[in-house]
Amino acid sequence: MNAPLEFARAVCPHDCPDTCAMRVTVVDGKAVKVVGDPDHPPTQGVLCTKVSRYPERVHHPARLTTPLKRVGKKGEGRFMPIGWDEALTLAASRLTEVVRREPEALVPYSYAGTMGLVQGESIAQRFFHKLGASRLERTICSAAGAAGLRYTYGASVGMHLEFFEQSELILIWGGNPIASSLHFWTRAQEAKRRGAMLVAIDPYRSLTAEKCHRHIALRPGTDAALALGMINVLIAEDLIDRDYVDAYTVGFDGLRDRALAYSPSRVAQICGIEEDQVVELARLYGKTRKAAIRLNYGMQRVRGGGNATRAIACLPALTGAWREPAGGLLLSASNWAPVNQQALQRPDLLPGWPTTLPRAINMNAIGDALLHRGDAVFGPKVEAIVVYNSNPVAVAPDSERVAAGFAREDLFTIVLEHFQTDTVDYADLVLPATTQLEHLDIHKSYGHTYVMLNQPAIAPVGQARPNSEIFRGIARRMEIDEPALYESDETVARAALRWDDASLRGASWEALVKQGWLKLDIPEAPFAKGGFPTPSGKCEFASTLLAKEGRDPLPDYLPPYESAEAAPQLAARYPLAMISPPARNFLNSSFVNIDSLRATEGEPHLDIHPCDAAPRGIADGDIVRVYNDRGSMKARARVTDRARTGVVVGLSIWWKKLSPDGCNANQVTSQALTDLGGSATFYDCLVEVEGVRV
Repeated sequence: MNAPLEFARAVCPHDCPDTCAMRVTVVDGKAVKVVGDPDHPPTQGVLCTKVSRYPERVHHPARLTTPLKRVGKKGEGRFMPIGWDEALTLAASRLTEVVRREPEALVPYSYAGTMGLVQGESIAQRFFHKLGASRLERTICSAAGAAGLRYTYGASVGMHLEFFEQSELILIWGGNPIASSLHFWTRAQEAKRRGAMLVAIDPYRSLTAEKCHRHIALRPGTDAALALGMINVLIAEDLIDRDYVDAYTVGFDGLRDRALAYSPSRVAQICGIEEDQVVELARLYGKTRKAAIRLNYGMQRVRGGGNATRAIACLPALTGAWREPAGGLLLSASNWAPVNQQALQRPDLLPGWPTTLPRAINMNAIGDALLHRGDAVFGPKVEAIVVYNSNPVAVAPDSERVAAGFAREDLFTIVLEHFQTDTVDYADLVLPATTQLEHLDIHKSYGHTYVMLNQPAIAPVGQARPNSEIFRGIARRMEIDEPALYESDETVARAALRWDDASLRGASWEALVKQGWLKLDIPEAPFAKGGFPTPSGKCEFASTLLAKEGRDPLPDYLPPYESAEAAPQLAARYPLAMISPPARNFLNSSFVNIDSLRATEGEPHLDIHPCDAAPRGIADGDIVRVYNDRGSMKARARVTDRARTGVVVGLSIWWKKLSPDGCNANQVTSQALTDLGGSATFYDCLVEVEGVRV
């Protein structure tokens, strides 16, 4: 007799703008199939290759299903299984010992391993706030872009996903949506079928760029110069919407004067492109009524990433593209969702809130922070760290320092995880966490305008527990008397949204539970008549907030830290710029251990242009070493003109233990921070490449 089928609704939890609705098929308590929900308008029944194999992840034979205690040296990954009682006792005793002596010696480290509001930063944040632990600046991915939007538009807000189908021109700037935003790419393809022009702006001829009508292969980190050059042409040729500019923007005169310094000829020299490309792109954009920009985070992972975002964000206000639902810009829609961060994270639990707060450590400098060196030498030495929803030994920049920091024998490390990642190998205590199919959560999206509910489809695998329950368990064992730490997941989820917000007019928790998602009530053309959430209510070419901070209120081009322009001596030793965008079958470091997906990727590769390969004696298929003063990694060379001259591309992020030489691209990346937002500068990186004798 066949086992009965059960079905459940779920939400993809991974760090992707699409935030897909999923339908899960369950047989005898096991998830056997996951598909996109055809009733959810953004998802349209389609999942990416990675997530369509989600049951393979949930029921993977290497899944962590019991607590583990270290028995070998740090980094060896040798553990013995223990019970939850022993695990919670160990965690509580060691953390109590640290925080009694010095609360700031405890540091949380987390990011977007799940984008859920409950299993992300709710009970966890309350726990660390109550203890007075050091705060973490969670800026590794998107903070420069978010800051750029905040100073220009007032928040991370933008176009609706669905209206890209009606656009007449789409600039795909700094991203590869075939790999990282499938459902936007579907809409862009529909627009293309309707006659729209697609232009890719990217140093690399990605899979997406190959399918666009035009590709502008600028140097990494020069996007602000290109945008300012476009503004120069738009103003010089009177391709701006003067009525929109006068009514709904501030700072035009200053922006005009700034752009005067960026003639097409100068911009062409900075960007390493032809002058005609600058002029033609500006004309095409200025003369197209329904012109849309899909900005992505690749372009902001350099020194001037925040300013670059600001300069690009000025474009649709200059031309009045915001008047149209199919015009404008989308980098992130995350701030459309009325999330109640105060209720979720309870910052009022912090000692001294809101005037005197514990120190803040930037997550991009975690290597220096753990080693107590460099700019991270302030406050007490880190004695304990709790890692959840992240894999810093693989994903954090300047990886040699990160691994050295985690290797400290006097550092007590707890890791909440699904698998034995590179970071788990350095843990003292490993606590098995549930996957998305095993717990309750609520989600917003940074790529569309829906809020969504994830219901557990199956019981926790083995002894795995939700993040929220793990932190509750440690708090109980530490005998912390704070009711906020013990609220149920449903209570937390109910409080996660501001239900009285206009965007949720007529909506309710009950409706969300019944349908699985709610569409936010946002105008189709949200800024057709201004109404930006800035101090002025207008698009701020000259930022009111930056001016108050004593900083340049206008966007400008800042050359990369590591470039011939800013560091000629360094560039003489390391003449190649390296970028490390996501591999199609990985998502940050997630999915690297899924055999079928890793087999599709094959092995670490480095794409290098023939003009750069030839003088180095590198042939297609050779093993090469990529190196700079921070470290090195090995990869197999692919000699191809998909990489522009002077740039090498290493698709990432591989687990180090699953790479042939135990290294990945972050061996060579830097802990330096962006101009705005304190974000990572992964693509601001100079290297040299040499062949390796096999």
